[in-house]
Amino acid sequence: MAFRGARREPAEQSGRPHRRLSAVALAAVLVALSVVVVTGRATGSGPTRCETFAAHSAARAGAVSGAGEDLLVIGDSWTAGLGLDDPTRSWTVRLPGRVHTAGFSGSGFSAGASGCGPQVSFAARARAALRPLPAGTPVVVAGGLNDWDMSAAEITAGFERLLGQLDGHPLTVVGPAAAPARSAYVPRVEGLLARLCAEHGVRFVAVSDLSLDYLPDLLHLTPAGHAAFGDAVAVRLSTDA
Repeated sequence: MAFRGARREPAEQSGRPHRRLSAVALAAVLVALSVVVVTGRATGSGPTRCETFAAHSAARAGAVSGAGEDLLVIGDSWTAGLGLDDPTRSWTVRLPGRVHTAGFSGSGFSAGASGCGPQVSFAARARAALRPLPAGTPVVVAGGLNDWDMSAAEITAGFERLLGQLDGHPLTVVGPAAAPARSAYVPRVEGLLARLCAEHGVRFVAVSDLSLDYLPDLLHLTPAGHAAFGDAVAVRLSTDA
């Protein structure tokens, strides 16, 4: 959630995920390859930050958690588990069902949310992540903190692109939590996402009221924060209209 090049500000547990390479992981690898092409690598410098994020995304996608009906979660660094010793324990493992996780650090609704390029936005990754899953698999898209400095027009365009990639899969949007590092920007993004969801008949789940444990960067969650966030989202998914 923390990278967009020079314009950026400086600055998760029930059930054990099944560690196997899923079809969603293969889709994440394709995203990883596209990121490498765009970002390149300085000779002898090792992986770029975007390449590292892409590798983490692919690894996280390979850990499918739970059992039952399929559920796809698309998100940013919270979903990818950035900052955790074990990223496969990110908040999505707290959700019911057989949960497939497609997280990419720094991504958002808008094409410009990430310094890694528009190909890692939620909309750009949705179709590949859904391709191997059964028709009608529900989708949860969680994020918005990386859209903090994007215009309403850019966020709206990304939201509408996302809807166009879902091929009839039911969508729930989980808005941004009030991470202290960006809490001043959350009401604007949350309000816009809630309005867009209402206009398009999409379910919206607000989480800005949650009190969570954060790492020292005041942007990413501790393991306890991931557990609390996942549990809260699970409850709200089961009860919100």
